[in-house]
Parts: sequence; structure tokens; C-alpha cells
Amino acid sequence: MPRTTVALGILLILLGLAAYLGTGRSSATALIPAFFGIPLLVLGFLGHKDHLRKHSMHVAAVLALIGFLGTVSGLYDAFVLLGGGAVERPAATVVQALMAFLCAIFIALSVRSFVLARRSRS
Repeated sequence: MPRTTVALGILLILLGLAAYLGTGRSSATALIPAFFGIPLLVLGFLGHKDHLRKHSMHVAAVLALIGFLGTVSGLYDAFVLLGGGAVERPAATVVQALMAFLCAIFIALSVRSFVLARRSRS
């Protein structure tokens, strides 16, 4: 799971940088995915240490949950956009939807990993 956390951190950092540069550096809020990606990257590296793995992976899952809850509205707007509708800020909608999707996948993988770890201890 630590490698997955590092990968998610890198993807969110890249997403934030692409959004910021792709929108002409007009708003620092485009960097929000990167602000989530940096701590996830650090937590992923900390998770490679056996004595820190459990805590760092749980904190990473909570951080991903917060990221998902903060961007889930972007998923609805993305479906409106895909259906041919108009949204106020299409670039922000796409970035929010991508972040929500990535965080949701990570949360699902985290829960699966936690369940498997619990079963292997029993």
C-alpha cells in the first residue's frame, strides 16, 4: 500500500501542476490536488518503514477521504459536461472529477488492504 500511496501523491501533484499551468496560472486553487498530493507522497514514504506503516496508511486513507468529499461535486458536474450541458468552470470540473475518482479508488484499495491485513493477523 505504501507504493500505491506514493503513486497517488505523484498523480495528484501532477494534476495540480497541470491544472495550474493549464489555466494560465490564474488561480492558486488549481493547485489544491497538489496540496493533497504532497502529504500523501510523504505518508507513502513513511509507510515503507514497518513501525510507521499502519499509522501512515490510515492517515493517508483519511486524507484521501477528505479529498474525495471535497471534490465529489465535481463528479456530478463532469456528467453534466459529458452530457453536453454547460458548467461555469469546465477546467475546474474536470480537475475535481479526476481528483474525486483517484481518491475514491485509493479509498477502496485502502479498505481492501486493511481488511486483508486484519484477516491475516487472525
